Amino acid sequence: MKAIIIDDEKRARHLLSNLIIEHCRSITDIKEAADLKTGVDLIKSEKPDIVFLDIEMPNQSGLEILEYFSGQIDFKIIFVTAYNQYAIEAFKLSAIDYLLKPVDITELKEAVTKAKEAIEANNLSQQLSKLRDSLKQLSIDKIALEIPKGILFASHNDIVYFEADGMYTNVQLAEGKQKTICKPLKHFVEQLSKNAMFFKCHRSYFINLKYVEELVKDDGDYLLMSNQKRIPISKSKRDQFLIVVKETFL
Repeated sequence: MKAIIIDDEKRARHLLSNLIIEHCRSITDIKEAADLKTGVDLIKSEKPDIVFLDIEMPNQSGLEILEYFSGQIDFKIIFVTAYNQYAIEAFKLSAIDYLLKPVDITELKEAVTKAKEAIEANNLSQQLSKLRDSLKQLSIDKIALEIPKGILFASHNDIVYFEADGMYTNVQLAEGKQKTICKPLKHFVEQLSKNAMFFKCHRSYFINLKYVEELVKDDGDYLLMSNQKRIPISKSKRDQFLIVVKETFL
């Protein structure tokens, strides 16, 4: 079998390649690519049986491979990831194969064996649709945040608020981390328009009502969030806010 490793880290590519050579004798030809675009070109020219695809790459997430292959594909994808827990959850739901970094030899051998069986059974046509369906299912209560190292799937419940920053948006997470996303606030307001727990209290803020501790009427109204952040609420939004709170919590 032929394999292609797509990973922006040279050391990671070489390490995985060496593990494959030593422990997966059914793979006799291995090629490498340092980014998704180069990897896709290599896939089209080399026609591999298996593609080991890193998720977290600087310019494009490995998950974006779906954009290059809209129809049936004739190679097995094994995703490789260091930490993307929500992506892992998606793969488990759809039976998509993945390996955690650092790669475990036993798991590598099992993944390659499964891939070989799927190839021999000509059972590759559904893997892209399965992954799409799985990510769509996760999107019901998770939102995709495009970060520099890939895509972070954040649960709606873990988002405290969105804050506009020009054409960017700062996303404050419950665990205390903040992510800056290359999307305007409007993008998230539209995406979460059907979620009653999110409320646009100000032109620069889109909040999760779950994390509001108090409406303070002092020197201009503001909302005190659970992390003690003071978020202004527009006069035009205050009455609407009280109605939403009554309908949601009372």
